[in-house]
Amino acid sequence: MMTVSNAPQLSRLEEIAAGGHPPSEVHPAVLEQEAVLEIKDFNLFYGEAQALWNNNMIIPRGQITAMVGPSGCGKSTLLRSVNRLNDLIDSVRIEGDMTLNGDSIYGPGVDVIELRKRMGMVFQKSNPFPMSIFENVVYALRIDGVRNKALLEEICERSLRGAALWDEVKDRLHQSALGLSGGQQQRLCIARAIAAEPEVLLMDEPCSALDPIATGKIEDLIQGLKGEYTVLIVTHNMQQAARTSDFTSFMYLGHIVEYGPTEDIFTKPRLQETADYVTGRFG
Repeated sequence: MMTVSNAPQLSRLEEIAAGGHPPSEVHPAVLEQEAVLEIKDFNLFYGEAQALWNNNMIIPRGQITAMVGPSGCGKSTLLRSVNRLNDLIDSVRIEGDMTLNGDSIYGPGVDVIELRKRMGMVFQKSNPFPMSIFENVVYALRIDGVRNKALLEEICERSLRGAALWDEVKDRLHQSALGLSGGQQQRLCIARAIAAEPEVLLMDEPCSALDPIATGKIEDLIQGLKGEYTVLIVTHNMQQAARTSDFTSFMYLGHIVEYGPTEDIFTKPRLQETADYVTGRFG
């Protein structure tokens, strides 16, 4: 005789919290995209404690992809795994791989310094170098041995225009970058990141320390980068993800719960758990 359990069905989030590992809900539209960055069966451990569980993601070329989720869910850990910043932590070990335009990020013999040159990184808090605005922008090119003054000036202007900062600083390029406002400093860091024409631009909550006006300028800038650059951004701000990104991944306790076009994630997600999070019912 068949028995029917009356136990309530666990939600995916409850299942994850209880130690389970349900599969990610990935929308077909994601799989149709050309990937610049691909995350494959990626697990990360701090000593014995596991922080990321079997993460798989395609980051589409020329698009803006946002990662959202509650604090401590692994968003920044996953982002920092892309340029191997987590390598700096002694207890970290990983399983799986990532590829950048088909090249392994974690394969044996990968030159991490050369790998990082292929990416731009913008941190939560702006970190301009204690040098002039001009030298901040062209820093990576100087390190690579570029000495042609006309070329450096051209790239500096192009990058500052790309970061919507040129008109504000063109008359003080040789003054200290530390004299800029917080929002200007963050746009300068974006100009510095795009000067080397990275294959992917990584942004870790780039607006969290900024006021609403500066945040609006950064959001407009991120939108302006679409097409020319591939952007992967971590944000805790639901409205920001909805406004700026083309694709959104919802993470919870180291798991990718649902990943799809941003419009679908925010207006017609496949999972009730995603709907509850993006509408503020929890988290």
